[in-house]
Amino acid sequence: MTILDHFNLSGRRALITGGSRGLGLEMARALGEAGAHVIITGSSAENLHKACEELCSEDLHVTSLQADLSKPAEAERLCDVVLKEHAPIDILINNVGGRRINTPTEDLGLEDWQRILDLNLTQAFILTKRIGGAMIPRKWGRIINIASINALWPGKAMRGRSYEASKGALAMFTKAVAADWAVHGITVNAIAPGPFLTDANKRWIGERPDFEDEVAASIPMGRWGRPEEIGPLALYLASEAGSFMTGSVLVLDGGKLLW
Repeated sequence: MTILDHFNLSGRRALITGGSRGLGLEMARALGEAGAHVIITGSSAENLHKACEELCSEDLHVTSLQADLSKPAEAERLCDVVLKEHAPIDILINNVGGRRINTPTEDLGLEDWQRILDLNLTQAFILTKRIGGAMIPRKWGRIINIASINALWPGKAMRGRSYEASKGALAMFTKAVAADWAVHGITVNAIAPGPFLTDANKRWIGERPDFEDEVAASIPMGRWGRPEEIGPLALYLASEAGSFMTGSVLVLDGGKLLW
Protein backbone atom coordinates (compact mmCIF):
# COMPACT_ATOMS: atom_id res chain seq x y z
CA MET A 1 0.00 0.00 0.00
CA THR A 2 1.38 3.39 -1.01
CA ILE A 3 0.93 6.56 1.03
CA LEU A 4 -1.77 7.79 -1.36
CA ASP A 5 -3.72 4.55 -0.87
CA HIS A 6 -4.31 5.61 2.74
CA PHE A 7 -6.44 8.49 1.43
CA ASN A 8 -8.56 6.35 -0.91
CA LEU A 9 -12.25 6.35 0.04
CA SER A 10 -13.53 4.02 -2.68
CA GLY A 11 -16.47 2.04 -1.34
CA ARG A 12 -17.10 4.48 1.51
CA ARG A 13 -20.28 6.48 1.93
CA ALA A 14 -20.15 9.95 3.49
CA LEU A 15 -22.93 12.19 4.83
CA ILE A 16 -22.06 15.89 4.91
CA THR A 17 -24.56 18.30 6.41
CA GLY A 18 -24.61 21.80 5.00
CA GLY A 19 -22.86 20.36 1.96
CA SER A 20 -24.47 22.51 -0.71
CA ARG A 21 -22.07 25.46 -0.45
CA GLY A 22 -19.05 26.93 1.31
CA LEU A 23 -16.89 24.68 3.45
CA GLY A 24 -19.38 21.82 3.23
CA LEU A 25 -19.31 21.79 -0.55
CA GLU A 26 -15.52 21.78 -0.61
CA MET A 27 -15.37 18.89 1.86
CA ALA A 28 -17.90 17.01 -0.27
CA ARG A 29 -15.74 17.62 -3.32
CA ALA A 30 -12.58 16.41 -1.54
CA LEU A 31 -14.17 13.19 -0.30
CA GLY A 32 -15.85 12.61 -3.65
CA GLU A 33 -12.57 13.02 -5.52
CA ALA A 34 -11.09 10.41 -3.16
CA GLY A 35 -13.75 7.94 -4.28
CA ALA A 36 -16.52 8.26 -1.70
CA HIS A 37 -20.22 8.30 -2.51
CA VAL A 38 -21.18 11.64 -1.00
CA ILE A 39 -24.60 12.52 0.40
CA ILE A 40 -25.05 16.23 0.98
CA THR A 41 -27.82 17.94 2.92
CA GLY A 42 -29.01 21.53 2.93
CA SER A 43 -32.08 23.59 3.71
CA SER A 44 -32.31 25.16 0.23
CA ALA A 45 -33.51 23.02 -2.65
CA GLU A 46 -32.02 25.52 -5.09
CA ASN A 47 -28.56 25.37 -3.52
CA LEU A 48 -28.68 21.58 -3.35
CA HIS A 49 -29.61 21.32 -7.03
CA LYS A 50 -26.80 23.67 -8.00
CA ALA A 51 -24.26 21.77 -5.86
CA CYS A 52 -25.30 18.40 -7.28
CA GLU A 53 -25.01 19.69 -10.85
CA GLU A 54 -21.55 21.06 -10.06
CA LEU A 55 -20.24 17.90 -8.42
CA CYS A 56 -21.83 15.55 -10.94
CA SER A 57 -20.22 17.53 -13.76
CA GLU A 58 -16.90 16.56 -12.15
CA ASP A 59 -17.90 12.86 -12.34
CA LEU A 60 -18.40 12.57 -8.60
CA HIS A 61 -21.01 10.27 -7.07
CA VAL A 62 -23.37 12.54 -5.11
CA THR A 63 -26.88 12.39 -3.65
CA SER A 64 -28.74 15.28 -2.02
CA LEU A 65 -31.31 15.39 0.77
CA GLN A 66 -33.16 18.52 1.83
CA ALA A 67 -33.46 19.20 5.58
CA ASP A 68 -33.46 22.24 7.86
CA LEU A 69 -31.26 21.00 10.68
CA SER A 70 -31.84 24.07 12.83
CA LYS A 71 -34.96 22.17 13.91
CA PRO A 72 -34.34 19.02 15.99
CA ALA A 73 -37.39 17.32 14.52
CA GLU A 74 -35.92 17.78 11.04
CA ALA A 75 -32.62 16.26 12.20
CA GLU A 76 -34.53 13.22 13.44
CA ARG A 77 -36.42 12.98 10.14
CA LEU A 78 -33.18 13.16 8.18
CA CYS A 79 -31.74 10.32 10.24
CA ASP A 80 -34.85 8.22 9.53
CA VAL A 81 -34.43 8.74 5.78
CA VAL A 82 -30.67 8.17 5.75
CA LEU A 83 -30.79 5.00 7.85
CA LYS A 84 -33.66 3.56 5.84
CA GLU A 85 -32.60 4.52 2.31
CA HIS A 86 -28.88 5.36 2.29
CA ALA A 87 -27.20 3.21 4.91
CA PRO A 88 -24.55 2.31 5.78
CA ILE A 89 -22.83 5.64 6.39
CA ASP A 90 -19.11 5.33 7.03
CA ILE A 91 -18.23 9.02 7.38
CA LEU A 92 -20.32 11.72 9.04
CA ILE A 93 -19.37 15.38 8.79
CA ASN A 94 -21.50 17.59 11.03
CA ASN A 95 -20.92 20.86 9.20
CA VAL A 96 -24.20 22.74 9.65
CA GLY A 97 -23.93 25.78 11.88
CA GLY A 98 -23.73 29.53 12.03
CA ARG A 99 -24.30 32.70 14.00
CA ARG A 100 -27.30 34.35 12.32
CA ILE A 101 -27.69 36.87 15.15
CA ASN A 102 -25.41 39.40 16.84
CA THR A 103 -27.42 40.39 19.91
CA PRO A 104 -25.68 41.36 23.18
CA THR A 105 -26.09 38.82 25.97
CA GLU A 106 -28.09 41.25 28.10
CA ASP A 107 -30.64 41.62 25.30
CA LEU A 108 -30.63 38.04 23.99
CA GLY A 109 -33.94 36.23 24.29
CA LEU A 110 -34.08 32.64 25.48
CA GLU A 111 -35.72 31.58 22.22
CA ASP A 112 -32.83 33.00 20.17
CA TRP A 113 -30.27 31.44 22.51
CA GLN A 114 -31.92 28.03 22.12
CA ARG A 115 -32.21 28.42 18.35
CA ILE A 116 -28.45 28.95 17.97
CA LEU A 117 -27.69 26.02 20.28
CA ASP A 118 -29.98 23.79 18.23
CA LEU A 119 -28.34 24.96 15.01
CA ASN A 120 -24.76 24.38 16.16
CA LEU A 121 -25.04 21.64 18.76
CA THR A 122 -28.34 19.77 19.08
CA GLN A 123 -28.47 18.60 15.47
CA ALA A 124 -24.86 17.36 15.72
CA PHE A 125 -25.80 15.37 18.81
CA ILE A 126 -28.80 13.82 17.05
CA LEU A 127 -26.84 12.82 13.95
CA THR A 128 -23.90 11.55 15.97
CA LYS A 129 -26.20 9.48 18.18
CA ARG A 130 -28.11 7.92 15.32
CA ILE A 131 -25.84 7.93 12.25
CA GLY A 132 -22.67 7.53 14.29
CA GLY A 133 -24.30 5.01 16.59
CA ALA A 134 -25.06 2.82 13.59
CA MET A 135 -21.30 2.61 12.94
CA ILE A 136 -20.67 0.81 16.23
CA PRO A 137 -21.63 -2.73 15.10
CA ARG A 138 -19.44 -2.35 11.99
CA LYS A 139 -16.39 -1.41 14.08
CA TRP A 140 -15.33 1.39 11.71
CA GLY A 141 -16.38 4.98 11.33
CA ARG A 142 -15.28 8.58 11.01
CA ILE A 143 -17.08 11.53 12.56
CA ILE A 144 -15.89 15.08 11.90
CA ASN A 145 -17.52 18.01 13.65
CA ILE A 146 -16.98 21.50 12.27
CA ALA A 147 -16.45 23.74 15.28
CA SER A 148 -14.77 27.17 15.08
CA ILE A 149 -11.85 29.05 16.53
CA ASN A 150 -14.62 30.71 18.55
CA ALA A 151 -14.89 27.45 20.46
CA LEU A 152 -11.52 28.44 21.92
CA TRP A 153 -11.55 32.23 21.73
CA PRO A 154 -14.39 34.78 22.09
CA GLY A 155 -14.68 37.01 19.03
CA LYS A 156 -14.05 40.66 19.83
CA ALA A 157 -16.81 41.97 17.57
CA MET A 158 -19.32 39.23 18.40
CA ARG A 159 -22.30 39.64 20.69
CA GLY A 160 -24.66 37.26 22.46
CA ARG A 161 -22.08 34.51 22.96
CA SER A 162 -24.50 31.75 21.97
CA TYR A 163 -22.23 30.94 19.02
CA GLU A 164 -19.07 30.56 21.11
CA ALA A 165 -20.95 28.58 23.77
CA SER A 166 -22.43 26.16 21.26
CA LYS A 167 -19.18 25.67 19.34
CA GLY A 168 -17.26 25.22 22.60
CA ALA A 169 -19.75 22.58 23.67
CA LEU A 170 -19.39 20.88 20.27
CA ALA A 171 -15.62 20.69 20.75
CA MET A 172 -16.01 19.03 24.15
CA PHE A 173 -18.75 16.74 22.82
CA THR A 174 -16.24 15.67 20.18
CA LYS A 175 -13.66 14.72 22.80
CA ALA A 176 -16.15 12.91 25.03
CA VAL A 177 -17.64 10.78 22.25
CA ALA A 178 -14.14 10.07 20.91
CA ALA A 179 -13.20 8.62 24.29
CA ASP A 180 -16.35 6.49 24.40
CA TRP A 181 -16.22 5.16 20.86
CA ALA A 182 -12.49 4.60 20.30
CA VAL A 183 -12.95 1.00 21.39
CA HIS A 184 -15.40 0.56 18.51
CA GLY A 185 -12.93 1.67 15.84
CA ILE A 186 -14.64 5.04 15.37
CA THR A 187 -12.63 8.24 15.36
CA VAL A 188 -14.26 11.53 16.32
CA ASN A 189 -12.46 14.78 15.61
CA ALA A 190 -13.28 18.43 15.06
CA ILE A 191 -11.99 21.10 12.73
CA ALA A 192 -11.97 24.64 14.10
CA PRO A 193 -11.87 27.00 11.11
CA GLY A 194 -10.87 30.62 11.41
CA PRO A 195 -12.01 33.31 8.96
CA PHE A 196 -12.89 31.79 5.58
CA LEU A 197 -14.39 33.56 2.59
CA THR A 198 -17.66 31.64 2.69
CA ASP A 199 -20.93 33.03 1.37
CA ALA A 200 -21.99 33.93 4.91
CA ASN A 201 -18.82 35.90 5.58
CA LYS A 202 -19.05 37.57 2.18
CA ARG A 203 -22.45 38.88 3.26
CA TRP A 204 -20.88 40.40 6.39
CA ILE A 205 -18.19 41.94 4.20
CA GLY A 206 -20.87 43.33 1.91
CA GLU A 207 -22.44 45.12 4.85
CA ARG A 208 -19.06 46.36 6.12
CA PRO A 209 -16.60 46.68 3.20
CA ASP A 210 -13.69 47.47 5.53
CA PHE A 211 -14.28 44.24 7.45
CA GLU A 212 -12.31 42.06 5.00
CA ASP A 213 -9.05 44.01 5.34
CA GLU A 214 -9.58 44.49 9.08
CA VAL A 215 -9.78 40.75 9.67
CA ALA A 216 -6.97 39.95 7.24
CA ALA A 217 -4.69 42.32 9.17
CA SER A 218 -5.33 40.28 12.34
CA ILE A 219 -4.11 37.03 10.72
CA PRO A 220 -0.37 36.29 10.51
CA MET A 221 -0.79 34.99 6.95
CA GLY A 222 -2.46 38.29 6.06
CA ARG A 223 -5.50 36.81 4.35
CA TRP A 224 -8.76 34.92 4.82
CA GLY A 225 -8.90 31.20 4.17
CA ARG A 226 -10.15 29.88 0.85
CA PRO A 227 -12.99 27.32 1.26
CA GLU A 228 -11.10 24.69 -0.74
CA GLU A 229 -8.32 24.74 1.86
CA ILE A 230 -10.44 22.75 4.31
CA GLY A 231 -10.88 19.81 1.91
CA PRO A 232 -7.50 18.09 2.39
CA LEU A 233 -7.81 18.19 6.19
CA ALA A 234 -11.30 16.69 6.06
CA LEU A 235 -10.02 13.96 3.76
CA TYR A 236 -7.18 13.14 6.16
CA LEU A 237 -9.59 12.77 9.07
CA ALA A 238 -12.08 10.76 7.00
CA SER A 239 -9.57 8.26 5.67
CA GLU A 240 -7.24 5.55 6.91
CA ALA A 241 -4.51 8.20 6.96
CA GLY A 242 -6.08 9.58 10.14
CA SER A 243 -6.71 6.23 11.81
CA PHE A 244 -4.71 7.05 14.97
CA MET A 245 -6.14 10.53 15.50
CA THR A 246 -9.23 10.90 17.67
CA GLY A 247 -10.53 13.46 20.13
CA SER A 248 -8.58 16.27 18.47
CA VAL A 249 -9.74 19.80 17.67
CA LEU A 250 -7.63 20.91 14.72
CA VAL A 251 -7.34 24.67 14.24
CA LEU A 252 -7.26 25.90 10.63
CA ASP A 253 -6.97 29.65 10.85
CA GLY A 254 -3.87 31.02 9.08
CA GLY A 255 -2.36 31.58 12.52
CA LYS A 256 -5.07 33.94 13.81
CA LEU A 257 -5.05 32.49 17.33
CA LEU A 258 -1.32 33.20 17.55
CA TRP A 259 -1.96 36.94 17.87
